[in-house]
Amino acid sequence: MPRAVRFDKYGGLEVLQVVEVDRPIPGRGKVLVRVKAAGINPGEASIRKGLFAERWPATFPSGQGSDLAGIVEEVGPGVTNVGVGDEVIGFTENRSSQAELVVVESGNLVPRPGNVSWEQAGALFVAGTTAYAAVRSVALNAGDTVVVSGAAGGVGSIAVQLARDAGAKVIGLAGEANHQWLSEHGVIPVTYGDGVEDRIRAACGGKVDALIDTFGGGYVELALKLGVAKSRIDTIIDFAAAAKYGVKTEGNHEAANAEVLAQLAGLLSAGRLEIPIAKVFPLADVREAYRELEQRHTRGKIVLEP
Repeated sequence: MPRAVRFDKYGGLEVLQVVEVDRPIPGRGKVLVRVKAAGINPGEASIRKGLFAERWPATFPSGQGSDLAGIVEEVGPGVTNVGVGDEVIGFTENRSSQAELVVVESGNLVPRPGNVSWEQAGALFVAGTTAYAAVRSVALNAGDTVVVSGAAGGVGSIAVQLARDAGAKVIGLAGEANHQWLSEHGVIPVTYGDGVEDRIRAACGGKVDALIDTFGGGYVELALKLGVAKSRIDTIIDFAAAAKYGVKTEGNHEAANAEVLAQLAGLLSAGRLEIPIAKVFPLADVREAYRELEQRHTRGKIVLEP
């Protein structure tokens, strides 16, 4: 019997289990994928803790995960875009990707380019589409200056690259351990913490045009202090500040489709985008993977391998 991550109630890491489940059967328009890699994301931890119980309630027993990459094992009736044996990148909206086998809508799958690793492919969807939407929301033009908080995190590390690809001057807020990586990707690294406003002003050489907040904890207010227009501030995490000040909250929901996923896969294949992989854990170590994630100090993505 295949194994899958499950939890039966809201709680800490202790509620996560890897259990045997019935083999899924793909219905019409659906595909059964044998998962090779599945990324994990902060939002999944928040849902499991019950922090979003009103916004995104769980139905117990609940699975977990959206990101996946794998090999098509079986196709349901009416599926014409993929076949058995195809290597694919995709996503599920049923919180079920952290498993050995998962049923996916055929329209949620795109081909995996041969030069894109399973780990990068499996970590691409949530962080990639979130970064894509956030960068698009602040309407960058060539020569604009944009600040990205959490610039070495799962979303931030992709957002800074997409912003550079758009021709912007990018200031990335991160700890010193990540400054070299940022510099190597054309980003001006600035240490977060006390005095960050002054450091940003010194680094930007003029005004700041946009700010993308992937971390929370006061960066919306900082953007306003820096004179950034509300229409060019996007936070993917600080919903209270967004409601208070009227800034944007565009993220995964606004770009959660196969077309954007295929674009991102193309950028990966062309060498114009990198998904840094912080650590890879076996599926059985899902608790340890989330323990690492919740420290909020990883560069890039953490991935499970069934």
